[in-house]
Amino acid sequence: MAITNQQVAGHAFLEGMYSDAYFPDHVVDKGKAIMLRLCERIEAEQPTDLASLYVLTHAATEEFNHLEAEFDAAGSELETAARELIGEEFWFVASAYGFQEADAEELIAPRDW
Repeated sequence: MAITNQQVAGHAFLEGMYSDAYFPDHVVDKGKAIMLRLCERIEAEQPTDLASLYVLTHAATEEFNHLEAEFDAAGSELETAARELIGEEFWFVASAYGFQEADAEELIAPRDW
């Protein structure tokens, strides 16, 4: 499914991680894919309230939880800068889809990183 939200379609997800050699691109690519799938799900399911948005963002956060082991295996980790950047990406997505009132911490509440 192609993303129709132009703000999202033109966004370079996780660019700060790509520009830092500490984070291996092949693992960051998987993180970017998680963010794009989240956007596709939002467009397909069209959540109408924060509770339904949080269901989708929590599922994507769980995917990032599983990805942490791949960062570890590649000699990297989801450390402070990565955590902040990923959290900002979730906030960007929520805002781009009209949920500016979303709680930034609640968007990623089930995170292990």
